[in-house]
Amino acid sequence: MLSVKLISLLSLKTSLLQRFQSTLVIAEHNNETLTPVTLNAITAAKRLGGEVSCLVAGTSCDKVAQELSKVQGVAKVLVAQHDVYKGFLAEELTPLVLATQKQFNYTHICAGASAFGKNLIPRVAAKLDVAPISDIIEIKSPDTFVRTIYAGNVICTVQCDEAVKVFSVRGTSFEAAPTSGGSASVEKVTPPPPVGLSEWIEQKLTKSDRPELTSAKVVVSGGRGLKSGENFKLLYDLADQLHAAVGASRAAVDAGFVPNDLQVGQTGKIVAPQCVIWSTANCTPLVSNCSYICSGPGNTCKDSTQNFILPWEYLEQSNTWLG
Repeated sequence: MLSVKLISLLSLKTSLLQRFQSTLVIAEHNNETLTPVTLNAITAAKRLGGEVSCLVAGTSCDKVAQELSKVQGVAKVLVAQHDVYKGFLAEELTPLVLATQKQFNYTHICAGASAFGKNLIPRVAAKLDVAPISDIIEIKSPDTFVRTIYAGNVICTVQCDEAVKVFSVRGTSFEAAPTSGGSASVEKVTPPPPVGLSEWIEQKLTKSDRPELTSAKVVVSGGRGLKSGENFKLLYDLADQLHAAVGASRAAVDAGFVPNDLQVGQTGKIVAPQCVIWSTANCTPLVSNCSYICSGPGNTCKDSTQNFILPWEYLEQSNTWLG
């Protein structure tokens, strides 16, 4: 009887918390299109209960705002446009986020755990004098979150008692919110005065016809055992045949074989493909979210997540994981 009462009280607490929640999702975009991780962050925000709003800041981002207004689960889209948001500097975006939170009294603020979110979220939290929660993979309740620590070897449940919960969302752990069927209102917000502490100069991006690494269904990855950047071309050829993305270990990046935007794992990009094809070295930090692993001869990959460990020859026998 006591356990039943405790469960009922916990359920009532969760229900009451959800009733008074409101979440601000900071949208990541390039003024033309929405970055996919924002849709994953919206799904996470919806699990908190309450109203979900999105903040879109840029130089000319009306198109992105209209795109967000059609996303299911979004109640309001707030748009701030100013030349100072060119380059999406955290130093300039933070005052806007703080002013928006103060105006609408949001209980939660979140963004995707991308380079954009990892740059912005800690600064917002510091200005609010709260502790941020980084890279969450699950939401238990409006004040309880799950994240990984120690290179993904330990799952940690965190209860946050801050007045405003500020967190980043691992996109691969949440489904993307549907991009149609929504009918959010779009409102203009007045940007605060520019801070002027930093200036955006330029951004250099690597162009590729392959899938984006963090959202690819199949990843072909290699390490220092390939011995040269020239040998990585073997992986490029395989990836093109499989419509896969190419990743690399930190050792391969440090050796100069490939650019650092291909780095995966603890100190690189977090991936969650259906299949990882790893040619050399230890792939353990890479595979915690993967369904299938094809490992090369001598690979030291350990199955700590009950994944299907497949021999290299599996590539020649089946392609069912390609979808």
